[in-house]
Amino acid sequence: MAEKDIPSKPKDLVEATPEELAKIEKNMEDLEKKGELPIETRSERLAREREEGRKDALAAWVPKTELGKRVKSGKEKDLDKILASDKTILEPEIVDLLIHIDSDLLSIGQAKGKFGGGKRRAWRQTQKKTMEGNVTSFSSMAVVGDRNGHVGIGMGKAKETLPAREKAIRLAKLGIIKVQLGFETKEAPGSKPHTVPFIVEGKCGSVRIKLIPAPRGTGLVVGDECKKILRLAGIEDVYGVTKGQTRTVFNLAKACIDALIKTNKMIT
Repeated sequence: MAEKDIPSKPKDLVEATPEELAKIEKNMEDLEKKGELPIETRSERLAREREEGRKDALAAWVPKTELGKRVKSGKEKDLDKILASDKTILEPEIVDLLIHIDSDLLSIGQAKGKFGGGKRRAWRQTQKKTMEGNVTSFSSMAVVGDRNGHVGIGMGKAKETLPAREKAIRLAKLGIIKVQLGFETKEAPGSKPHTVPFIVEGKCGSVRIKLIPAPRGTGLVVGDECKKILRLAGIEDVYGVTKGQTRTVFNLAKACIDALIKTNKMIT
């Protein structure tokens, strides 16, 4: 029996006649006996559901800006062209429609522990003293990218963790940038770029970071939080040198983005 005989959508089962349902059940039993019944793992199911939710949200999206209307109608199809023209992106759906985005959270918070040695976590919890008592809020920092030369970071704050994450991801999409990838040495035509094209330096506050091209297969020789940004930018190999208060993840992430922005500048 062919796997295509099994309906992939629930509505197929709803609309099926009793005879068709009996045939479907028999086909599944035969496939199970042969060991050919497709098994969907939890991660695959979550990825599928996330992709279906993304498509449904984009289908229901009603753009409000002129740029959004052009992207929705198909007149604008190149994100690099939009970024090069310095047009302001005010709707995150524009980025979702043009490229496939992955996201991750940076560990900006710290759980309680003896002598300040708590484990790092994605949420930073703060309290404000008021006449009514303590008002708790949560902050998170997200990074988004397509692993092919586009990356962005954003900061979100809310009274709960999930809204803070959604705000951070939304702002990260609105602040997405183009990253120029390159090679450490000359390679054959058609090879995929894997590192930064030349040495770049970024800074924010007291933090200084230098990204140096590395040979293919070296990996990301840099801090864990910078690895998340570089992976989503599509960089596979790089040497990193940092100075300053690098435990301040906010400044470290912004310094890393500042360095990646400079990859678009020509060598003089």
